[in-house]
Amino acid sequence: MNATIHAIRSLARPCRAAAAAALAIGFALLAAGCGALPDKPARAALYDFGPGPAATAQAPASAPAQMRPTLALAEFESNSRLDGTQILYRLGYADANELRPYGQSRWSMPPAQLLRQRLRDTLSERRMVLGPEESATISRSKGEVPDTLRISLDEFTHYFDSASASTGLVRLRATLIRGTPGGDRVLGQRVFTVRSPAPSADAPGGVKALIAASDAAVAEVVQWVDQLQQQPPRQ
Repeated sequence: MNATIHAIRSLARPCRAAAAAALAIGFALLAAGCGALPDKPARAALYDFGPGPAATAQAPASAPAQMRPTLALAEFESNSRLDGTQILYRLGYADANELRPYGQSRWSMPPAQLLRQRLRDTLSERRMVLGPEESATISRSKGEVPDTLRISLDEFTHYFDSASASTGLVRLRATLIRGTPGGDRVLGQRVFTVRSPAPSADAPGGVKALIAASDAAVAEVVQWVDQLQQQPPRQ
């Protein structure tokens, strides 16, 4: 009897060993399979111009500013290379003619749309600003033709003068047009080029520099428009 029990136990040991080995192999294959699965793709960082200076700091109460004449703001024009949402940079010290995109960073909208929104918000602080359709509606109903501001965005890049020194570079061309019974007349045209130093040599640094350069360019355009509209009409 004892011999029989001993024989059964002897046969059971290899079975348990085989089962344990099979289980270990299964775990190993499962772990290998999990390791072979592709990593979840990294989500691109998305940037815009932020809430704007007016939303981050409250100005002290003061007397209302004198309102400026109504202005129509046309849709921005831009080079085809700026139509997308990629954040672009140039290595000026290597090849300034080559545009390179940051791989994991994007604007929330094309730069021309972001810049137009910033310009409209700033202009609206002192005047009524109309879009193209609104301007056409008022012109038909009241017979009044507001001045029209047209902007062409020609450059909007993170520009590297060296591996460690870079700026946000914004260049745009502004044209102010006045509608008259005799036809449209150009009140003025000017190219604005603004650089702002980047705090770091990467996409976040380039974004900060481009926003600062954009705000400076917007301030210059607004001042220029104010000066032109204050000039007495030519006879």
